Amino acid sequence: MIIGISGGTGSGKTTVSRKIISSIGESNVAYLQQDSYYRNLTAMPLDQRHQVNFDHPDAYDNELMLKHLEDLRSGNSVDRPVYDFVAHLRRQETIRVDPLPVIIVEGILIFYDARMRSLMDLKIFVDCEADIRFVRRLERDIRVRGRTVESVIEQYLTTVRPMHLQFVEPCMRYADKIIPEGGFNEAAIDLITGKLRSVLIRDFDQL
Repeated sequence: MIIGISGGTGSGKTTVSRKIISSIGESNVAYLQQDSYYRNLTAMPLDQRHQVNFDHPDAYDNELMLKHLEDLRSGNSVDRPVYDFVAHLRRQETIRVDPLPVIIVEGILIFYDARMRSLMDLKIFVDCEADIRFVRRLERDIRVRGRTVESVIEQYLTTVRPMHLQFVEPCMRYADKIIPEGGFNEAAIDLITGKLRSVLIRDFDQL
């Protein structure tokens, strides 16, 4: 069972994903994040890498991500890339992901590619107010990704917000379920996890 969890930057996608994983058990879930599948920019100088629009669909290696999803669905393990957000490069090491009853794939643009959508049994869009998403993005990029306040604001205004309006938000129409209030909507998350647990018990004899 493949579950897609999408939404704008800072909407709470990862929080929702982690709560679902916690509810149904890590031993039942293979977890892929689209951010791991940014294209490898090794041949590009660092100053040019900083100018790349990382919120555009072309920034992602969808071919590799699709292959990994299909491999996992077929019962094969995959080696997920590890992305360095400071240097904007893929690291040499990878992380082995084994096939499990539930596959969660998360990212801002996973619903944009029709081929990827066709693999998903459940598509969830995490919705959240723009100002809250921006504050979360600002905090994360400074704390985790080594950015300055000025660089985060510039990136948000020049690429993040325009790409959200052009590509991310319109993909909400593909969602089977919409979770408002980000990762804090416990009622909606409980409904989804309850359904998933029942499917696992019925189809996979898990839990």
